[in-house]
Amino acid sequence: MGGALGVLAGPAWAGAPEVSLRPRARPAPAAPKRVPTPEELIAESRLSGVVSFSVVDVKAGAVLETHDGFSGQPPASVTKAVTALYALDVLGPDYRFETRLLAEGGVTDGVVQGDLILAGGGDPMLDTDALAGMAARLKDAGVREVKGKFRVWGGALPFERVIDPSQPEEVSYNPSVSGINLNYNRVHFEWTRAGGEYTVTMDARSGKYRPDVRVSRMQVADRSGPVYTYADMGDHDAWTVAKGALGSGGARWLPVRKPEAYAAEVFATFARSHGIKLDVAPPPDAAPKGDVLVTHRGEPLAEVLRGMLKYSNNLTAELCGMTASAKRLGRPVSMKDSAEEMGRWAQIELGMPGAKLVDHSGLGETSRLRAAALAQALAKVHGDGLLKPILKEFPMIRDNGQIDAAHPVKVMAKTGTLYFVSSLAGYMTAPDGRELAFAIFTADPELRAGFDKGSEARPEGAMTWNSRSKNLQQKLLERWGRVYGS
Repeated sequence: MGGALGVLAGPAWAGAPEVSLRPRARPAPAAPKRVPTPEELIAESRLSGVVSFSVVDVKAGAVLETHDGFSGQPPASVTKAVTALYALDVLGPDYRFETRLLAEGGVTDGVVQGDLILAGGGDPMLDTDALAGMAARLKDAGVREVKGKFRVWGGALPFERVIDPSQPEEVSYNPSVSGINLNYNRVHFEWTRAGGEYTVTMDARSGKYRPDVRVSRMQVADRSGPVYTYADMGDHDAWTVAKGALGSGGARWLPVRKPEAYAAEVFATFARSHGIKLDVAPPPDAAPKGDVLVTHRGEPLAEVLRGMLKYSNNLTAELCGMTASAKRLGRPVSMKDSAEEMGRWAQIELGMPGAKLVDHSGLGETSRLRAAALAQALAKVHGDGLLKPILKEFPMIRDNGQIDAAHPVKVMAKTGTLYFVSSLAGYMTAPDGRELAFAIFTADPELRAGFDKGSEARPEGAMTWNSRSKNLQQKLLERWGRVYGS
């Protein structure tokens, strides 16, 4: 020891230090930031109406937190998550919708001896490009003439004039529903102004083609309002638009109310380009029978549902739900009856008491789901691995409003929005990797009852209300990440 100490006793250590050496105290660790309670977050949000939520550990199935989770709330487009589970269970992820061309009476020497039928199978993704391809394949099959008529059959599913009758007539997210649905049953309206006069076009555009159509027609009316009017003229949809609302030019999608006639006009245009002249006639009275000449098969159902959840397409949800009910019941049923059947399925198969559904898209405001039931159902199906991969990533937001790509909480979910209704449900992965299923429903029935639902105008206060709801959703997700997953 002495030798060792001697080594250290050099010139720097020869005299006593002028200042006593003492160890410096370490700074006290910062107190952990307090996590607000759910009640505090709700109060801070200044959100009127009803707030319901529930969060469940997907592995243990344990309910971690709930607030008014047993109250039935309007789910809005969160309904589509239930529709996706319903369609996947009944139809299977590999199911494909089919649209067929049939020849009644067969084909002799390139001539269809009877009627040529375009038979829809409820495909929500059928577009103008697909019909162009079917017309080309008809020619490739050797058909050059049709002795009978050309008819389009949409009876695979019952016709519904609209999804929700309370919506404005002109909104494209509320089209007709049929067994055949072209371009989501939408027509593209475009206008340009030159010299004070307007030129308008109505076409069935998709990726490659944009044929003009006459089944949907537009006239510019010399008025300031209403912006649009609609009349059913039997053989076509008749629209007018207020001149005072058009400006210098623009475009928008309008709903189609005559799906069979729309598809018939577009297909006949492409057939004619291949030298096949078709005499378009009304739809057949019954399901067609004949030789199948061409079949167009859509994408696998899982991919169709991925797009439905990403873009929240209402028509896709209705078609997938109604097709599932038709298989489950052995016959096609109305949209309302199909939605009720889906609700019964959710109660039995998913364990969701109180599920009451009037459609498959969430557009109807009288549907009701319970947050606690939905969160537990999402936890129950998590192990199947079917829903979470097709949900859309939900971004977490910084306080400055920017997306936080590095946020430790990761969310895959479905949003739902109506005026004074905002919902969110899905899965979150906490910072420690723990996976949680959740459902958040917010709604103010009084504010929702106080505006004209038949107008496209946004009601006063709706933007602020929905913004507060979305902020509350973010705060709840952050809370759950800190409390249950760190």
